[in-house]
Amino acid sequence: MNAAVAIDRNVLVGRDFIETIDWSMEEIEEALGVAGELKAAKKQGRPHRLLPDKTLYMLFLDKSTRTRNAFETGMTQLGGHAIFLDADKTQVAHGESPKDTGIILSRYGDGIAIRHDLAPYEGNAWMREIARWADIPLINLQCDVDHPTQTLADLMTVREKRGHDLRGLRVAVTWAYAPSYARPLSVPQGLATLLPRFGIDVVIAHPPGFDLMPEVMEKAQAAAREGGASITYADSMEDAFEGADVVYPKSWGRLDAFGEESKALAESGAYSDWICDARRLAIAKPDALYMHCLPADRGREVTDEVIDGPHSVVFDEAENRLHTGKALLALTMGGFA
Repeated sequence: MNAAVAIDRNVLVGRDFIETIDWSMEEIEEALGVAGELKAAKKQGRPHRLLPDKTLYMLFLDKSTRTRNAFETGMTQLGGHAIFLDADKTQVAHGESPKDTGIILSRYGDGIAIRHDLAPYEGNAWMREIARWADIPLINLQCDVDHPTQTLADLMTVREKRGHDLRGLRVAVTWAYAPSYARPLSVPQGLATLLPRFGIDVVIAHPPGFDLMPEVMEKAQAAAREGGASITYADSMEDAFEGADVVYPKSWGRLDAFGEESKALAESGAYSDWICDARRLAIAKPDALYMHCLPADRGREVTDEVIDGPHSVVFDEAENRLHTGKALLALTMGGFA
């Protein structure tokens, strides 16, 4: 890591990580640097028990594969313990207040991590209210606004493949068809608020009616101006892919229809041709990376030829969820104090 941006790691002890935009560039660089160190330590078989006897409470209001396992495994490798809390099996399901939840978990443990992503204009605000009353750090495992642990891993992956200086890189973030369920808007929004801060140009494409949250995109545009990058829009996957260095096609739901999921999914079928296939991938640069946060609807969002092909980095991307997650846990929970 560039010594010019190095910071004292102790300044991050106790810090919440709810949106990447809450952290300075220097703080994000520190997290990426630590993630690289911990990835190397794991590969070399070197123990790194930075959080012995510490407890993380993981409260999930939605399903998970990568996030839950990355953080549970990560806490184990750091010498601590992660406790999975299904919200339906807690008093949250009976309406316990964010204040009471935050205070009690703070009395017991050392960190809180929450996923609350399927209710637009609820999850982020609910997390922030818990964080207001908790005196231990809170990490956002995906909300309606941002998926900051995912996009941090995405940035780490792009750097591993394309180098540290990404200024001028073009990333196409496009909608893709998936009939299984209405996915949150937080990944495309999170990419738009993070990547341009590093000089990466983002182009977004989606069918009519699948707009992202306007207030989030205003923040993203401000971040892009500050980073000397751009956020632009295209009307088709083809236009977005043109000349792209990275393509990131994934599904998300209609902001105005999360309460009518079956109806919205049926209507999205009108755009079932929005699929990332070899023909479309060929529009991007010859060495373009294919990325996806997973799970991907194979045969709907993307063909097997693409996701299993030489351009795909989805499994490297998923692995980096472990390393960036461990970095965030170690930094916020005092692993270097």
